[in-house]
Amino acid sequence: MESPVAGSLRKLCVAEGYQVSEGQVVAILESMKMEIEITVLEAGKVIAIAREEGQQVNAGQALMVLDP
Repeated sequence: MESPVAGSLRKLCVAEGYQVSEGQVVAILESMKMEIEITVLEAGKVIAIAREEGQQVNAGQALMVLDP
């Protein structure tokens, strides 16, 4: 799963090993003083978290790895 915009990773809502369902919020980014909820497109399992809360991310940069 990749960041859709550049910003700061404000909050991770899941951890490695979590099962997620379609539409579930997995992270919150802050970009230009707006909070953006990042949701999954399909159900799966969080295999790895690629960024930590508070880190800056670029658009297209990996946030986590999901296994459908």
